[in-house]
Amino acid sequence: VEKNLKLEEKITMLQQQNEELRARIEQNTVLTRQLSEENANLQEYVEKEVEEKKKLSRTNEELLWKLQEGDAMSPVKLPPAPSTPFYRCSSGNSSPAKVRTLRR
Repeated sequence: VEKNLKLEEKITMLQQQNEELRARIEQNTVLTRQLSEENANLQEYVEKEVEEKKKLSRTNEELLWKLQEGDAMSPVKLPPAPSTPFYRCSSGNSSPAKVRTLRR
């Protein structure tokens, strides 16, 4: 009888622990869903920011190219911007092409 009482107490304690663990699992599941959604939103935001940065970079390159082309026609010649080399495409296209190197 004494052994049965101890076993019943242990069963009750284990059932309580089991319920607590289930509640923690549920909380973690909810938190995981929230974090996954936030992560997806942040990734989308970063992608939009990267695209905007690329667009601004292209606009900047175009404006610098137009400035250089305008300077080529003016009597006073300004030195080109040292950080951004520009080249004409060999296909005869008048748009600028920026040389890029790939990092490994």
